[in-house]
Amino acid sequence: MYIRPIVCRPKYVIRNRFFPRVQPIIHPLVEVNRVNVFTVPRHFVRPVRRNVVTYNHCPRRYW
Repeated sequence: MYIRPIVCRPKYVIRNRFFPRVQPIIHPLVEVNRVNVFTVPRHFVRPVRRNVVTYNHCPRRYW
């Protein structure tokens, strides 16, 4: 006598494998060369020479 086999629902065995794929992401960079000009006071000193005659220890009435 032959017995028919019982067929069950299949069980799935899943093997996930991952492969990297390069996704380019562009980050733009802007370099700004900034020159900041500001006014700084610069003081110039011009020497002035004067010849001054002084009469020390000599009263003027004797001249």
